[in-house]
Amino acid sequence: MEWTEDRIEWVADGKPVTIGLTRAGSGPQLLLLPALSSISTRHEMRPLQERLAARYETLSIDWPGFGDLPRPKLDWRPALYRDFLRFVLSEIAHPFATVAAGHAAGYAIAQAAENPASTGRLCLLAPTWRGPLPTMMGKHMGAFGWLARGVDIPVAGAAFYRLNVNGPVIGMMTRGHVYSDPAWVTPGRMAEKRKVTEAPGARYGSFRFVAGELDPFESRESWLAAAGRVPETIALIHGERTPRKSKAEMAALAQLPGVSATVLPQGKLSFYEEYPDETARAVLEALA
Repeated sequence: MEWTEDRIEWVADGKPVTIGLTRAGSGPQLLLLPALSSISTRHEMRPLQERLAARYETLSIDWPGFGDLPRPKLDWRPALYRDFLRFVLSEIAHPFATVAAGHAAGYAIAQAAENPASTGRLCLLAPTWRGPLPTMMGKHMGAFGWLARGVDIPVAGAAFYRLNVNGPVIGMMTRGHVYSDPAWVTPGRMAEKRKVTEAPGARYGSFRFVAGELDPFESRESWLAAAGRVPETIALIHGERTPRKSKAEMAALAQLPGVSATVLPQGKLSFYEEYPDETARAVLEALA
């Protein structure tokens, strides 16, 4: 199977942003959108993409401010991510379906509610709408925004960011809510995740996500209302071991009449990376 690595250029707040994308397979097109997190890139979709590319033309793409390439200093915010997804769906991809993980699923829902023809069918993997700090505290606090912008400060901001993405913190995060099998997080995989956090400019988008500054919706109600406006059935897939608070939000989404939910017997938030065979079967069944 042929894999093609490419770069695209996009402009945010007048600054050029270089974004990575990966293509593989042939057939109806699937757009794969990775989660937004400190350790996320399009490469986390690679195991799933390998399996889906046997039937579809697949395109996985990084989010600006994330990925494995240098990122400019910007005030990353939801409006920019909504604009970026519109750009991708008008200039880069014209998918039969969009497979979106984590916060990417929230942006995909918003786009599909606005223009359902642009995204194709939605298949959401462990969808979230609220960042880690607001989820932990149960609400969004004004101080989170100050913390998020604190990483913009030269020297001190970089040091503060490093405290939050050192080895022990990433290890605790991955064991706590990202991966269910500690043995899966090998030293090699951990090194790859650490490398993502060290890309130039990584701190600007990363900590804004953690603080909830990149949340695609302001409340569960607005999230569910947008999903309710999507005309086609939404496929929802998540792992049984999804962290309790995030799982409660997914359960609320699953109650909507236009949502078809599948719960895999294992896996946390990045179950699709850890269990790609089971995830691919669920995605293919949902899109059949």
